[in-house]
Amino acid sequence: MSRPSLTDIRPRHWLIVGVLLAGMAAILWANGRNPICTCGYVDLWHPKLDAGNSQHIADWYTPSHIIHGFLFYALGWVLLRRRPPGERLILAVAIEAAWEVLENSPIIIDRYREATIALGYTGDSIVNSVADVAWMALGFAFARRAPVWVTIAVAVAFELVTLWAIRDGLILNVVMLLSPVDAIRSWQFGA
Repeated sequence: MSRPSLTDIRPRHWLIVGVLLAGMAAILWANGRNPICTCGYVDLWHPKLDAGNSQHIADWYTPSHIIHGFLFYALGWVLLRRRPPGERLILAVAIEAAWEVLENSPIIIDRYREATIALGYTGDSIVNSVADVAWMALGFAFARRAPVWVTIAVAVAFELVTLWAIRDGLILNVVMLLSPVDAIRSWQFGA
């Protein structure tokens, strides 16, 4: 039997990823999150910025989660290069799942409402949170295989498209969550 390569993501890694996702979903359920959109259905793509946002499988914030995967892959490569990619993936999934639990806590939901353009934000559905982590894992896998310049170009393109489409994106979301800027908020509201 051959020794596992540092380039392998083994079945046991995927099993741990599945357990992390199930654990995250159970915590969200215990915290009172809705399994699916209260509208009663699940869209593959929800293009509107309304009450259905963050309730379906993909929306305008999906590119942000894919970029999280790019960033987690890069961070893992820099800090944990000697560890197998499967272990780095597990760490990335654990971080993203922890963020999804925190993001859906009252303190962060209230912060989004107070500081960002997400005035009516009520938190994510469980299906959206699981999908967000899966999108991050897809970003991780993409960054693992694509040339660095392609990954950077895709991240920049995602940010530009979401800035154009919804006046938001990963960078603005982080800025507005941590240290809101009135001029940015005015621009986001179209003022």
